[in-house]
Amino acid sequence: MTLRRRPFLASLAATAFAGTGSAAAHTWVADHIGRQVEIRDASRVVAIGGSVTETVYALGVGDRLIGVDSTSLYPEAATRLPQVGYMRQISAEGVLSLRPSLVLSTTAAGPAAAFDQLRGAGVATLVLAAAYDFDSVVHKIDGIGRALGRETAASELIATRRTEMAALADTLSRARRSPKVLSLLSIGQGPPQAAGHATAADGIIRLAGGVNAITGYAGYRPVTAEGALALAPDAIMVPAQTLHAMGGIDRLLDTAALSLTPAGKARRVFALDALLLLGFGPRTPEAAHRLAAFLHPELGLADAR
Repeated sequence: MTLRRRPFLASLAATAFAGTGSAAAHTWVADHIGRQVEIRDASRVVAIGGSVTETVYALGVGDRLIGVDSTSLYPEAATRLPQVGYMRQISAEGVLSLRPSLVLSTTAAGPAAAFDQLRGAGVATLVLAAAYDFDSVVHKIDGIGRALGRETAASELIATRRTEMAALADTLSRARRSPKVLSLLSIGQGPPQAAGHATAADGIIRLAGGVNAITGYAGYRPVTAEGALALAPDAIMVPAQTLHAMGGIDRLLDTAALSLTPAGKARRVFALDALLLLGFGPRTPEAAHRLAAFLHPELGLADAR
């Protein structure tokens, strides 16, 4: 942060708490590195990350939100709130202009310098760990619940989601095999990107009783025709937005020789809203169940929810 920008940030911070009343008891919550964040006022909240915003609404305090990022597309009410930009390109000035008393986010957002600026401006800033497993969902709900003074609601939501995941795991224990899934994400005009490990796609595939077709790398990389044929996936998974952008299943299967794979020949393509499928928020058990029902039709999961 340059010296020239400090007065602007300081002036925004000075008005951040004007006219706000405390919406939660004075509390401390540990962030992603174990640092205790002091929260005195949770009445004016900026949520950064679609799963964070969704969690705030699921805890019954969506009315406290005064701003969200561009990935906050659920519930629909979130899309009517002021936006502070894309979660990976956050500007401290844009957030501070809304006069928040609390900023909630995860390590998936950035840059880190913007969050340092928010802290330096005196705004309580809670950043929670972003990982792609159900424990991460539980930790996120718990941390946000405590930050907002909604511990009971968070405990009840966690208990419900644990029950759903336990029921799914019990059913999946009877599966005869774990289908191999190729997860694709279209980026720009080039070839589709295939998800490796350490991705949300890899996490949801595992929760649904499948295995990732990609084992050799983390993150996303382009998939070639030769690569797709060698992977021989049993199913292809894409966000619904990607499938729409690519022109539907036929266009998708025309890409990178996907039509010649076992998944392509059987037209085994699973598509679901990106935030629901990959968000790792309160609806993750639903996403896992729907993917599991697709991957394991013999288990009768389609009628279980």
